[in-house]
Amino acid sequence: MPATRDLTDAPVELDDATVTYRGDRFRRYLDADTIQSRVAEMGQQISADYADTTPILVSVLNGAFMFTADLMRAINTDCEIDFIKLSSYGAAKVSSGEVHELKSVDAELEGRDVLIVEDIVDTGLSMDFMKGRLQEYNPASLRVATLLHKPTATEPDLTLDYVGFQIPDLFVIGYGLDYGQLARNLADIYILDED
Repeated sequence: MPATRDLTDAPVELDDATVTYRGDRFRRYLDADTIQSRVAEMGQQISADYADTTPILVSVLNGAFMFTADLMRAINTDCEIDFIKLSSYGAAKVSSGEVHELKSVDAELEGRDVLIVEDIVDTGLSMDFMKGRLQEYNPASLRVATLLHKPTATEPDLTLDYVGFQIPDLFVIGYGLDYGQLARNLADIYILDED
């Protein structure tokens, strides 16, 4: 089972499926079957790694909710869930660089095995902030699962334990990822069509 699917140097293969949001056209990049297959693989690996413990998944709202739900169903060991909400994008296509915590976790994390579940690690500023924030709770362990990672855009040196797909520095929507709060409900992931 691959640790990650690296698409950063692969030619971007797009099909004819397109959607339009806020006047911009997007073309399908990862279809639902490809996403679900990778999420299932990640769930198997996480199940094996946490076989002797009951981890608590901390899902990052709003974007990671779809990925978290599918990942949690793919984990075949006991686990719990809680949520944290950060803001760094607003309605823009790029991160503002300023991270704000809008909702903190409710669960007791001290001494627990914590798995942060994120939709995408872009600049890495939000993840760096969140890891530091959750370390304050003194968890027994703190790991990260992200569906997408843009390694060329990531600024801080981050350890990402489970990565679905490494992708080029592209603007993506769908499967929980939004464009000004729209497009989260798409089953596929799309990229901005700049042709």
